[in-house]
Amino acid sequence: MRYKIVLSYDGTSFSGWQIQPNAPSVQECLQAALSTLMGEEISVTGAGRTDAGVHAIRYAAHFDSFSGRLGANVLVCKLNAILPVSVRVHEVSEVPDDFHARFDAVSRSYMYLIDRGRNPFAVPWSWQCGYKLDMDAMNVAARCLLGTHDFSCFEKTGGNNKTSVCTVTEASWSVCDPFESGLPFLHGSDLLVFRVSADRFLRNMVRAIVGTLVEVGRGRRTPDSIPALLDSHDRCCAGESVPARGLFLTDVEY
Repeated sequence: MRYKIVLSYDGTSFSGWQIQPNAPSVQECLQAALSTLMGEEISVTGAGRTDAGVHAIRYAAHFDSFSGRLGANVLVCKLNAILPVSVRVHEVSEVPDDFHARFDAVSRSYMYLIDRGRNPFAVPWSWQCGYKLDMDAMNVAARCLLGTHDFSCFEKTGGNNKTSVCTVTEASWSVCDPFESGLPFLHGSDLLVFRVSADRFLRNMVRAIVGTLVEVGRGRRTPDSIPALLDSHDRCCAGESVPARGLFLTDVEY
């Protein structure tokens, strides 16, 4: 039986989603809990990597069980009873045997939070940015990212992707409402949020895009420079990557 699982996690204490030697990961944590409950060795396949310190609100994964020891509804309760408080399972459902959490995904969405008010309670989940930012200019620049482009200028060097071409369907800045974003504990913070959706993302792509758009907001580069940046295919021409703690994977669509 193949199961789809939807979960959220605070990435602060994890080295990312994917299992790594000598470092805690969400994948390893979830596999250990499932193996204990199902009475068999369980391997979990996620929708994609998230870097160390990155969070997720609705992450998707799948796993196979040969024992069928527990049903989907029972698994939700039992998993949440033994997983650390930084990981929360929302749904477990039976899916066709050919469902694949990574390859069947048609869209992934992220948001990045910038706290302009330096709220101490927002520190673990946002970048405290003291710069004065021109959000209108940042939105003009963000619109240049829409469509299908080679995004290698925003890709971490050393990647082994077969292609750096992605199709971005949403890229915009707005003032963040913590309640609408699913983060009510950040109420009272002066937050900006960048939302981006695409069919796929390259390693470190969102954080590099945010760093570049912040340079636009600071007046250090112009919005109309973004098309030439994309054409350069040169990571050195883009802005610095912003801290991981402000990045959330918000949804995966199938």
